Amino acid sequence: MRYRITFVAGIAIGYVLGAKAGRARYEQLSRTARRVADSPLVQEVAGVVGAQTSKAGRAVYDRAVEKMPITSVRDFLARPSEEEVDLVESETSLANGTRPSRDSDEGRDA
Repeated sequence: MRYRITFVAGIAIGYVLGAKAGRARYEQLSRTARRVADSPLVQEVAGVVGAQTSKAGRAVYDRAVEKMPITSVRDFLARPSEEEVDLVESETSLANGTRPSRDSDEGRDA
């Protein structure tokens, strides 16, 4: 029980002191933060860090694409199925006047 009373008293004292310092201290911290953020040096460092992050992200993306050749659902869905590949090959070979290589062994009896 003693700890609860101490805890509640601490909250009450912190609230009262915070309320007195409240708005003025907040404004002071806010002004300081804006000055730091608007500093040319900070802007330059932020630009360099952003560029490095972008390069690192691109390197990670490129490595991931090498490991997983499917880059998107659209890419996956755009790939032809085996049946579609067979159909295109047979139509191409018929248009060229040749027989499809896969069909040539199917018609023969052993």
